[in-house]
Amino acid sequence: MRGESAVRLRPPRNTLDERAVAWWRAQWLLTAAVPAVVLAVLGVFLEPARSWLLGAAVAVAALGAGCAAFFPRWWFRVHRWEVTEEAVYVRTGFFWQEWRIAPMSRIQTVDTVRGPLEQAFRLSTVTVTTASAKGAVTIAGLDHRLAADLAERLTLITRGTQGDAT
Repeated sequence: MRGESAVRLRPPRNTLDERAVAWWRAQWLLTAAVPAVVLAVLGVFLEPARSWLLGAAVAVAALGAGCAAFFPRWWFRVHRWEVTEEAVYVRTGFFWQEWRIAPMSRIQTVDTVRGPLEQAFRLSTVTVTTASAKGAVTIAGLDHRLAADLAERLTLITRGTQGDAT
């Protein structure tokens, strides 16, 4: 690699903010609550289908609550990230693991996003856009201050890094 040190695939060291678990739980519960409420309201007003609709509402609510109890903690255990002087490393997934490396020389933009629910939990998502066809590398579930510092750090590092000529 023309005298450069190779960027190697390795497990990233950092975990997400612990509040990401509650954020993911809230997402699951809200996602399940909307159809459950719609089904329940329809069940109240449509007597011929009442038992079917109310049963479906209970099933959707139970499934959402079960997913909210299980998946966020699991995701927290498997999501990792790290930024070095050479690259941004991200690992997600359990059954289908995805390991992404964004070399500093390939980074084009760094963005932070804070949706309304993320703001409620004081979290942010950092998106690192590269020249890769695979798309951007995202680190969701970071403390909002850490995300801002990380975006600033990445901007400073990439400013001093020469782009690939390949």
